[in-house]
Amino acid sequence: MDTRAPGTRKTDPSYNVLHQQPARLPLDVLFAPRSVAVVGATERPGSVGRTVLWNLISNPFGGTVYPINPKRPNVLGIKAWPSLAALPERVDLAVVVTPAQAVPGVIQECAALGIRGAIILSAGFKEIGEEGERLEREILRIAQDAKLRIIGPNCLGVMRPPSGFNATFAGAMARPGNVAFISQSGALLTSILDWSLREAVGFSAFVSVGSMLDVGWGDLIDFLADDPMTRSILLYMESIGDARAFLSAAREVALTKPIIVIKAGRTAQAAQAAASHTGSLTGSDEVLSAAFRRTGVLRVDSIADLFYMAETLARQPRPAGRRLTVLTNAGGPGVLATDALVMGGGELAVLGTQTRQALDAFLPPQWSHGNPVDILGDADPERYAKALEATSRDAASDGLLVILTPQDMTEPTQTADRLKAFSKLHGKPVLASWMGGSEVAAGERILNDAGIPTFGYPDTAARIFNYMWRYTYNLAGLYETPSLARGVDAARDEARQWVDAARAAGRTLLTEFESKKLLAAYGIPTVETRLAVTEDAAVAEAAALGYPVVVKLHSLTVTHKTDVGGVRLNLPDAEAVRGAFRDIRARLEALEQGSAFDGVTVQPMVRLDGYELIVGSSVDAQFGPVLLFGAGGTLVEVFRDRALGLPPLNTTLARRMMEQTRIYEALKGVRGRPPVDLTALEMLMVRFSQLVVEQRFVKEVDINPLLASPERLLALDARVVLHPASMTEAELPRLTITPYPTQYVAPFLLRDGEEILLRPIRPEDEPRMAEFHRTLSEQTVFLRYAGLMQLSTRVAHERLSRICFNDYAREMALVAEREDGELLGVGRLTRLRGTRDAEFAILISDQVQRQGLGAEMLKRLVAIGRDWGMERIVADILSGNRAMQTISRKLGFSILQHEELSPDMVKAVKVL
Repeated sequence: MDTRAPGTRKTDPSYNVLHQQPARLPLDVLFAPRSVAVVGATERPGSVGRTVLWNLISNPFGGTVYPINPKRPNVLGIKAWPSLAALPERVDLAVVVTPAQAVPGVIQECAALGIRGAIILSAGFKEIGEEGERLEREILRIAQDAKLRIIGPNCLGVMRPPSGFNATFAGAMARPGNVAFISQSGALLTSILDWSLREAVGFSAFVSVGSMLDVGWGDLIDFLADDPMTRSILLYMESIGDARAFLSAAREVALTKPIIVIKAGRTAQAAQAAASHTGSLTGSDEVLSAAFRRTGVLRVDSIADLFYMAETLARQPRPAGRRLTVLTNAGGPGVLATDALVMGGGELAVLGTQTRQALDAFLPPQWSHGNPVDILGDADPERYAKALEATSRDAASDGLLVILTPQDMTEPTQTADRLKAFSKLHGKPVLASWMGGSEVAAGERILNDAGIPTFGYPDTAARIFNYMWRYTYNLAGLYETPSLARGVDAARDEARQWVDAARAAGRTLLTEFESKKLLAAYGIPTVETRLAVTEDAAVAEAAALGYPVVVKLHSLTVTHKTDVGGVRLNLPDAEAVRGAFRDIRARLEALEQGSAFDGVTVQPMVRLDGYELIVGSSVDAQFGPVLLFGAGGTLVEVFRDRALGLPPLNTTLARRMMEQTRIYEALKGVRGRPPVDLTALEMLMVRFSQLVVEQRFVKEVDINPLLASPERLLALDARVVLHPASMTEAELPRLTITPYPTQYVAPFLLRDGEEILLRPIRPEDEPRMAEFHRTLSEQTVFLRYAGLMQLSTRVAHERLSRICFNDYAREMALVAEREDGELLGVGRLTRLRGTRDAEFAILISDQVQRQGLGAEMLKRLVAIGRDWGMERIVADILSGNRAMQTISRKLGFSILQHEELSPDMVKAVKVL
């Protein structure tokens, strides 16, 4: 059906915009070009231009290759062209190997001709200093204006082994496979390539990104997410580039395709070397690890582990937890595996009674009767198989490691053949360590072919298991339903007053008194603090509070009071208060800081019957505001028992931060002491993260110590540092993770007069979303999902968690909420990867249909699309869903029929 108005031509621009189908993804031109020009192609032996051209023509990828060389009629027997403009067609991709100074001119020519992609192999850019940075800025400006995507500069290039595309100057072509490997080091890439050819490891993509002028980690992860040839993504990273884009892409993709990273620059010396190599700043390694945990990315420590994990995750399921059962025919290797397991955070599974009884039935009496399960050196294939079967049934075990040492009576090959039947245990990985050389080689091949990864040493296998359960742990944190964080709607305006007053006075440091007021506005309990500028006032405040008291320096300029002797504890009477007042003032005068004395604060002396914690925030150069939790007190820098995280937090993420610290075990209760109220501590962390998100002019916050006891949580001291008063809001460091978008919270009046609230969805909404789906009729479900969906499927945690956990930079789900919390509808807007389109979907409860809610939902989603800078908003709608079509038309959508769609579907399209 042609829905054009009479007389409308397909050449009409408005028609074309409406009817256009999603174009090839922007990075397709870099991975699957139909034509390639090599700018700087030459025949000079050993040159990059010769090698790249030869790789392109000797590995047919189905496209045309054009050498560009103004001084030669042909290169390697192929007709050469003097310039891109002289080519008989517009190419998809330009591979640039000219000197750095000539590259801006080449990119300008690409832009003028409408070429959409370029791979710049040339070096001599920001890695050499200021002149190189200037060239990069010029290139990027040209490329962004022309919507031209660039990989590089200073890179090896791009390989696409399954298609035969090789736009690199490597010495060979990688084997095809299902692992994508992306590296910031071209030299490392060539080394891995050489290794992979020997080990018969294949790749779906082999990419050197260089200094990432344009295309970065996030772009590549998004592209590979939709690539059917890629099952896992491996990254060698020296700098993260656009942190927000990386984390956003990684969080979305990690659940379906493992993203495994090795990050160079963990030490200060290595970070400096990485910076000189790539010309990029490397941020705090500790912050980066926290970011990886937050997004489900698995970080490993060695190149070998990078490939071990890719292989293992492709062959075996992830373990549900950290408990491993070790099965061995020798004690020593079992001990080595145990050490590696426990030191890496894993645990030995405790054998259940039924498991021990089953093993007793057939093992010799001398077996270990525990885990590791030592089945003795004379174990034959049948004993191995029966022991593995028995231990695999134990519910207290999350995975199994089978160790074989080649003793005189051992049969490595036959044992492997007998164990291959256990390669597909449901939900439990099976790993093997066949120790030895040629004697065990055949057995290793049998196990590997069956899908059981083998390792030469048992401690290596245990380390890989630790990586596996950590990966499960990280992913679970992404979609674990948090408890509802109550009382986080803080008094933002009251808190902002303290910040604004200090900024207006030109100060960057809040006093302790002001800092505690700021915390109190967000519901964080603080010890009562009173100001006194004279001795008499200090004594009067102390009497009012009751002795003993604490007297501290009150200063508008001194940051750390203890460093200048500005804290006096446990003062029992008025005379002690007077003495403390005088001593603190005299101490500052002796340090020639007398002008910094602005009085004292008086506080009740709180008995430290609990744990001293620290909660804080500071700014990282790459990730912006970062949160800290750990053991506090005066020795905080000595013990360094801390965990970092990125705001905003919910209760689940807050608990995950606590679990990273050693003091967490004490907080749960130890040596007969009752536990701290961890739920209240979670809520405090959530409120604190909200302060960091909302009060953007706050640069640093320290609550140290935060007293945590079973009875209470209390901030005893606080320090807040602001960004300079000269900074504007636009100049402040960006939050890496988009916070909850409160700007889209607004009421709506249904036609029957009931007022409801429309707001963005939260992770905590999952239980209510399940209840909402139970209210829907089959007809409503059919119209929304273009088919019936069982209730059990609609309310499954795996599905609803993905609906409720939104990356607000990529998708926005609005829910309609009654005053009692009941959900009445949900509308979703999702960016379509690689396009400027967003897709909407709306589902309204039967009880409030025809009340104007659907139209209001769509109206607000369109406004969000405009805020995002989208070009079009689209949706596929069932032909029979007349109500949704009517609403769409009223809001300016065109309803179109496309040949690509099912006859039962129409497409709603609105150009913004």
